[in-house]
Amino acid sequence: MPAGVVIVGAGQAGYQAAASLRTEGYEGSITLIGEEPHLPYQRPPLSKAFVMGKQDQSRLPLRPESFYRDHRIDLLTGERAIAIERAERRVRLKTGRQVSYDTLVLALGARNRPLPLLGAEFEGVCYLRTLAEGLELKQRMEQAQRVAVIGGGFVGMEIAASACAMGKHVTVMEALPRLMARAVAPTISEFLHASHIAQGIEIILNAQVLEVRCTGNSYEVLLGDGRVIEADVVIAGVGVVPNMELANEAGLPVENGILADRFLRTEDPNIFAIGDCAAYPNAHSGTRVRLESVQNAADHGVSVARTITGKPAPYNAVPWFWSDQADIRLQMAGLAIGHEQRVVRGDPQSGKFSVFYFRSGRLCAVDSVNRPADHMAARKLLGSGSALTPEQASDESVNLKML
Repeated sequence: MPAGVVIVGAGQAGYQAAASLRTEGYEGSITLIGEEPHLPYQRPPLSKAFVMGKQDQSRLPLRPESFYRDHRIDLLTGERAIAIERAERRVRLKTGRQVSYDTLVLALGARNRPLPLLGAEFEGVCYLRTLAEGLELKQRMEQAQRVAVIGGGFVGMEIAASACAMGKHVTVMEALPRLMARAVAPTISEFLHASHIAQGIEIILNAQVLEVRCTGNSYEVLLGDGRVIEADVVIAGVGVVPNMELANEAGLPVENGILADRFLRTEDPNIFAIGDCAAYPNAHSGTRVRLESVQNAADHGVSVARTITGKPAPYNAVPWFWSDQADIRLQMAGLAIGHEQRVVRGDPQSGKFSVFYFRSGRLCAVDSVNRPADHMAARKLLGSGSALTPEQASDESVNLKML
């Protein structure tokens, strides 16, 4: 009897792979294994509506339990895979159960990068990636008045904006000279910085965080310049680490992720890697990348389902991302890796503008602030490979949609 498809990881990528297999007409058995005890759920609301109490936990699941039953998807929650036995095509679980596969899909995701600091182990030092962490942070935020955020990236700034909207006194400490420096151009960093300060958030750049101290029911964050930031809760948003140990121990090549080809297949032809844990050749940057986004995870799931059902095509989707920070809607399309030129469309002073990035004279990425039309046009321009000059990009009289 065929063993079917086994998917390890029940996040956005794993869920999408399972659902898409049925959409693509796969009739074999599907087993979806998730380490968390919950139904597969949405992560983006955790740093925004959920932590602010505007979205109930019941609205987080991607699909109700009946969906998996109706689509004959065997969902195993609270189960952790501890070994892949490639010769036997078998996954061994911590509970002792063994699950055989014909095809294995690794959707292992990523985990929070821990703070390398003295005091990082205190209960009031929180991270945010899982629902359990979201529930704990939500409870602590409700009781806190002072919130310290270590890290001025996507998650850090989203949480900071949410806490500020809740009336908390918020301090953000970023090690680099500007906010979100690894992701956006200086123009956008400067806009975000000014906007968050105007909302009342204190931002410390070039911050060297030395230690977290517990002082009864509150905390102190010690900085290299001698400053001490007092807080009721400390939130760490210093990036993530891909979960690749399971693959590595099974002898699959890894390097900042599980190495996969253009079809998201690993070195083992029976094993795929998708989502945040997968490092694959990206057609839009010409480099191997590992992306952390809902779009990338979902599109990976669809792509792998099509390959498994006999309709293979290289994964070439245009990457896109978004970040909601209070009334700021940042939307990003493409990858600016290795860009040589950038131009601004619109006036940053108006709060609505875009930055267009060019590599070798061709458009490679667009970041838009409160300009959704630019974002949608950018995705189409990047997907079609349509020619756009820097002069056209910066000229608002040029209709991007027509191009």
